[in-house]
Amino acid sequence: MSIRPIRIVGDPVLRTPCDPVRDITDSTRRLAADLVATVDDEGRAGVAANQIGVSVRAFSWNLPDLDQPLGCILNPVIVELSDELQEGDEGCLSVPNLWFPRTRSAYARCVGMDVEGQEIELEGEGIIARLIQHEVGHLDGALYIDGLERSVRKQALRAIRETL
Repeated sequence: MSIRPIRIVGDPVLRTPCDPVRDITDSTRRLAADLVATVDDEGRAGVAANQIGVSVRAFSWNLPDLDQPLGCILNPVIVELSDELQEGDEGCLSVPNLWFPRTRSAYARCVGMDVEGQEIELEGEGIIARLIQHEVGHLDGALYIDGLERSVRKQALRAIRETL
């Protein structure tokens, strides 16, 4: 298990939809362990596999408010989003040190599997909902800045050019 470097905006792996995990192998288990090790740092809530350069559908979370505060999900699929929305500033390890207001569903639920092949579910409101939507977005090849309001997105792109 090792902490892996985070890929930064501009890296093509962040814009490529990830492949599903087809078989759970030792390599899959190592990836899951690396994702958990990488997210287990203060200020980190989630890390998608492509953020560490691996284009497969998996992400880890670090949310102290959950029954399982640290974990990894393979092949997550969002199965429910609320119509109610939440507003809030959002940031991303792949867009370092920049935060912008982003609207997300207030509640989200995703299903996937753990490294033993057992179905697991991750659901919640607030930061949990935001994390699910953010990380699954990564696995689809999107960054949170893609969903910003037009004027805010323009600001974000300018800030990215100036800081990177």
